[in-house]
Amino acid sequence: MQDVATLRDSTQILLPPETLEGLREDLTDRYTLTISEEGPRVRIIGSPVEIKAASAYLSRNGVSIA
Repeated sequence: MQDVATLRDSTQILLPPETLEGLREDLTDRYTLTISEEGPRVRIIGSPVEIKAASAYLSRNGVSIA
């Protein structure tokens, strides 16, 4: 059985909202994602495949994914 934290990490990215400035529209145009603003952070939710691709896209655009 998979660890819940591992599954969650493969289906979401948590970032400060300012990291998506100028990237949010392109990100949602390219990938099937849900972006939810939750106080001091933004939660990007998608399938493991979409999250992996979105992470690579964000990394190519200078966003550090921890």
